[in-house]
Amino acid sequence: MFSSRSRVVVAVVAATVALGASAFAVVQLTADGSTEPTSAPRVVQPGAPGQAGRTLSPAEQSQLPPPPAHTPADTQFMQRMIAHHVQALDMTALVADRAASSEVSLLAKRIETSQRDEIAQMQRWLTERGEQIPGPHTHHAEHDATMPGMLTPEQMAQLQRARGAQFDRLFLDFMIRHHEGALTMVQQLYAAGGGLEPASDRFAREVNADQGIEIRSMRELQARLAR
Repeated sequence: MFSSRSRVVVAVVAATVALGASAFAVVQLTADGSTEPTSAPRVVQPGAPGQAGRTLSPAEQSQLPPPPAHTPADTQFMQRMIAHHVQALDMTALVADRAASSEVSLLAKRIETSQRDEIAQMQRWLTERGEQIPGPHTHHAEHDATMPGMLTPEQMAQLQRARGAQFDRLFLDFMIRHHEGALTMVQQLYAAGGGLEPASDRFAREVNADQGIEIRSMRELQARLAR
């Protein structure tokens, strides 16, 4: 989610004002698909609805404010989301010797892969900003107060005891709730004034989109297994 795209590198610089924000897209194109700059990037100011954007001059670019820095809300979001993701990995680790449905097993593997990748990205984000990376089981101490969707110890024990079709149903039910909790955490980030830093905003939006897709997939699987 923080990785560069081949051929096009896009950065967004937001200039926030009292009642809104204006955005400037910084676009660098390369001929060979590399991410190395070959000239000064173009800064494009989006136009009003129905109007084309325009490229800012070097003088105008020099007057742009720097991208917003990360805030305590961003740091807290990353730290808590790491702990939230760790519990999802605890849940997927139970699937191999408990699930009856191959579809549940495949879904769990996809979730595990995406959650591990996102954890690595969040850890890198924190490290690059000199912020503390939480321990692997921080969520056990604060799940009920600060992280929506987290399973209680009793619910985790219930999932551990389940087998076969019962496990499949319980896993999907709990994981849907867990993912919905992540969506709530994204909403809380913006409500707390976070998400202005471009990297934090991009990551939060992609978590929101990706987990929303996975929720729909799990609900569809629930419906198939209930037939």
